[in-house]
Amino acid sequence: METLIFLFVLVYNKCRQFGLLTILRGCDYMFQEALDKISYGLYIVTSRDSEKLNGQIVDALMQTAAIPPAVSISINKNNLTHELIMKSKVFGVTVLSEETPMIFIGRFGFKSGRDIDKFEGINYEIGKTGTPLVLEYAVSVFEAEVVDYVDSFTHTIFVGKIVDTKVVSDKRPMTYLYYREVVKGKSPKNAPTYKGK
Repeated sequence: METLIFLFVLVYNKCRQFGLLTILRGCDYMFQEALDKISYGLYIVTSRDSEKLNGQIVDALMQTAAIPPAVSISINKNNLTHELIMKSKVFGVTVLSEETPMIFIGRFGFKSGRDIDKFEGINYEIGKTGTPLVLEYAVSVFEAEVVDYVDSFTHTIFVGKIVDTKVVSDKRPMTYLYYREVVKGKSPKNAPTYKGK
């Protein structure tokens, strides 16, 4: 494996040296085209530190265990939510419905909690762990305590043990495919699915 990584770095540096990075970008496109076939949902992940609340749109979430119930999420290291989860070791999740409007998604997905209060005027409650749970356009909400985390280049994958859940409505959950094709949404720059276009 180390030999393969060494060869990749060597080829990459030589391509960079001779201006051949467009070949590698073509490979990135082929990778992304295949990765676009992965099915995702659309969620708001929240956390807090003392009085500071924040949340962001996430598509990289999966259930990782049934007993005890656990999920993993992928959060960009530059995001305020990442900082709050690292400090508090808790996070909340809102499963969004297909009825969620783009302006609501934009509030949590394209704006920074460092610049605005994302919860001003939003219907939410504070859960058992102290993390905010967004109730607007929610299908369900749950909260988790971080039990582990893994470095993943630009992101951290947090593994959380579920400590509480609530079904909010019987509406259909929004998938990432629905978001892209029906809502016509794009990925923000810090998302793992960002394409740079």
